[in-house]
Amino acid sequence: MTAETGIGGADPDQPLKTVAAEGLRRFAFEQPIVGLAVSGGSDSVAMLHLMADVAQKGGVGLKVATVDHGLRAEAAAEAEDVGRMCRALGVPHSVLLWDHGAINGNLMQAAREARYGLLAGWAKHCGISTVMLAHTADDQAETFLMGLSRLSGLDGLSGMRPKFEQDGTVFCRPFLSVTRRDLRDYLSRQGIGWIDDPSNDNLRFTRVKARQVVRALAPMGITVEGLAAVAHNLSMVQGVVRAATARTAAEVVVETAGALVFDRAGLFRDGPEVGRRLLIGMVRWMNGDKHPPREAQVATLSDAITSCVDATLGGVRFKWKGDRCTVTREPRALGHAVALGQVWDNRWVVVGATKGELRAVGANGLAQIPDWRSVGLARGVALATPGVWEGERLISAPLLRFGASCNATITPSFVSFLLSH
Repeated sequence: MTAETGIGGADPDQPLKTVAAEGLRRFAFEQPIVGLAVSGGSDSVAMLHLMADVAQKGGVGLKVATVDHGLRAEAAAEAEDVGRMCRALGVPHSVLLWDHGAINGNLMQAAREARYGLLAGWAKHCGISTVMLAHTADDQAETFLMGLSRLSGLDGLSGMRPKFEQDGTVFCRPFLSVTRRDLRDYLSRQGIGWIDDPSNDNLRFTRVKARQVVRALAPMGITVEGLAAVAHNLSMVQGVVRAATARTAAEVVVETAGALVFDRAGLFRDGPEVGRRLLIGMVRWMNGDKHPPREAQVATLSDAITSCVDATLGGVRFKWKGDRCTVTREPRALGHAVALGQVWDNRWVVVGATKGELRAVGANGLAQIPDWRSVGLARGVALATPGVWEGERLISAPLLRFGASCNATITPSFVSFLLSH
C-alpha cells in the first residue's frame, strides 16, 4: 500500500476503511445507492466488506452484482457464494448471466466488454448511476507492463482510469492506490474467505504473464507500488495533453448537425501530436468505437489530411472543399433503425416523436424534403442526420426542420468527448 494508506495504528483496518470512505465521497457524493461489482475474488470481496462498513455509517445504500460469464462450470456456484456473503451483510445481490454463443477473437476483451455492458444495464434498471470496481495497484502495474509489451505511447502507459462512463453508467476504481496483498491481509484478519479463479494462473492470457513479470522484477526493486506510481505520473501528463487537445478543438473545429469542420492549418497548429489526437477523437466520437484505430491507420489518415486528400476511416469520411474539411459518417456505416427512445448510431437521441422508428434521413429522406438546402447543410451532412420514419415515409427530420416537431441531440459534444476519452 502507498505511504498515504500504510497499515498502522490501533486499528490496522482503518487505513483501508479510509480509502473506502474517500471513494464514496469522491465518486458517489450524495448518491443514495451505489453499485458494487463483486466476482468473489479477494479484491472485490474486500471491497464489499469495506464498503458495507463505511456505507452504513454514511447512510449510503449498496447493491451488488456478480457477472457469470458462462465460461466455467464453477461460476454459478461462485456467484451463489457471493450472494450468501451479501445476504449476511444485508445487501441486495443480483447475478448477471452473459448469454453468448461462439466467441471469436480475443476472449478476454469480449468478456470485459460484455461485463461492463451487463453491469451498465443492471445499474440503469436499479436506478444506480455509479458502480464501484475493485481494481488495485497490482492491476495498474500489470496494465502498464501490458502497454509496454504493445510499444504503447502515453495513452497506453497511463494505466486504468479512476473513473469512466459507459452506457450512461459511471464506473469508479477507488482502490487503485491499494495493493492486492493489503486487501488479502485485511480479509485474513477478518477471517473472510475468497475464491481463486484458476484463469488467474493461465499463461494464455497476457495479464497473467504481466503478473509473473511483476514478480520477476522485484529483485531489481521494481515493485507493484512503483509501477503503479509511474502509471499515475503518466496519467497526469495525459490529462494535460487531453486538455490541450480539447482546447484546440474548441478553437479550430466547428461542430454542426453531427458533423465537424476544420481547416488543415488549424488542425495541426499546436503540433502533430495534438493534430493526431484530434483525428482519433473525430473518428471515435462519430463511430462510437471503444478503442482508437491502429496506429498505422491513423498515420495514413494524417498523411491524407496533411495533403488535403479525401479519406475514410472506421466509417467516418473526411471530405475536402477548398481549404476546409468536413467530417461526416459514411452513409453505409450508419447504424440500423432503432425504436423511439433508443440511441441511434451510437450518439443521437431524438425527443418528442410519438410514433415511428429512427434511422438516417438518407437519399430517400432528402427526396421527400424539397427545400432541405435552405437549412444550409452540405448534402453529406444532411444524409447522415437522424430521421423519424414510418415505413418509407419520413415523418420528421429535426435537423432539417421538416415534419413533426421533435428535437435531436448528441451527447457528449465533441470537446466534452475529448476531455473524457
